[in-house]
Amino acid sequence: MSTTWAAYRRARRQSLQAWVLVILIIAGGLAGIGWFFTDGQFAGGQDPVNGPTEAPVFDPDWMKPVEAVQPVPVGSAVDALEALPVKGRAGKDNYDRNEFGQAWLDVDRNGCDTRNDILRRDLTASEFTAGSKCRIASGELREPYVGQVIHFRRGSESSSAVQIDHVVALGDAWQKGAQQLTAKQRQSLANDPLNLIAVDGPANVKKGASDAASWLPANKGFRCHYVARQVSVKAAYRLWVTQGEKDAIRRVLDSCPGQRTIRAM
Repeated sequence: MSTTWAAYRRARRQSLQAWVLVILIIAGGLAGIGWFFTDGQFAGGQDPVNGPTEAPVFDPDWMKPVEAVQPVPVGSAVDALEALPVKGRAGKDNYDRNEFGQAWLDVDRNGCDTRNDILRRDLTASEFTAGSKCRIASGELREPYVGQVIHFRRGSESSSAVQIDHVVALGDAWQKGAQQLTAKQRQSLANDPLNLIAVDGPANVKKGASDAASWLPANKGFRCHYVARQVSVKAAYRLWVTQGEKDAIRRVLDSCPGQRTIRAM
């Protein structure tokens, strides 16, 4: 049986179309895999979240500056990231929370402990406990990590609903340069408002001591501020990043190239 030229061309065209389809399917699969190992691993199983895009840093009316090791650089968060040293993690076997001083010291000497300072800064409609000008009894938090409004009320079973997160976790800081800081500098790092945000308790527990390579807020709109704040803290306290952490932060900042460093003043 002979094959006409038209039939040959038609068969060849169908074969090429089939190969193009196969290539597109493979390319789509590879793109999906790449997405999963960047943003996808954080977004999988999450509903869209609408929440704050930034968090407060400093209120000069009643807060006093905490002295860092050096000023946060002014300008692009990407430039500040590129200036951070890139190294591996130091050991954590000798990590002890007490190396950063007693929890919630009044480092800025404004008369109130750090936890209540941050609650006062971040909550709206806040009220003090009777007879106190420091202890926050209640208030509302427009929470940045999960994007929900949380009604805070002080109590043995309710206070943990709102926790104060170290943006750069102290365990992470210990492995990335804090061991070389003085005791006073570590106290400042642990109590610096730049490194502290009032957040959803369960989200804070889930984050633990993770860096940006293994945890990012579910509220995607907050991620640019979040990683820029991490970069700013690490710059201010001469901490370093791992290569994986730097890559993760850069992926976030690529979505907001105009993001600047976060400064207290």
